[in-house]
Amino acid sequence: MKNWKPIIIKKSKIPLIMSKIMSMNIGAVSFAWFIFCRDDNPSDRLIRHETIHFQQQLELLFVFQWLLYGLFSLVGLIKYRNLKKSYYKNLFEQEAYDNEEDVDYLSNRKRYSWWNYKT
Repeated sequence: MKNWKPIIIKKSKIPLIMSKIMSMNIGAVSFAWFIFCRDDNPSDRLIRHETIHFQQQLELLFVFQWLLYGLFSLVGLIKYRNLKKSYYKNLFEQEAYDNEEDVDYLSNRKRYSWWNYKT
């Protein structure tokens, strides 16, 4: 599973819709086997970030990652009372942001690495 790659869909409207919901600029969204990108030429960094989410979803059989993501977001909203701070403090986002610049991260990533982060 470590070498599995998501399907990248460019020029998608999904990130635009999510940007409006979240009131922040979202360039791509990883959901199941797909990465929906706003632009026609997404950066390698952005693809790496979303592929980290794809790997998180794989290891949690998709639905459990979505449930945990929602739970962590809800806990963050209660704790910080701020949507953006809740987003950035989400364990899944912390792992992705901390490692999106590392070109070797996905090949060296250990399963459940997001568990090492704190909300």
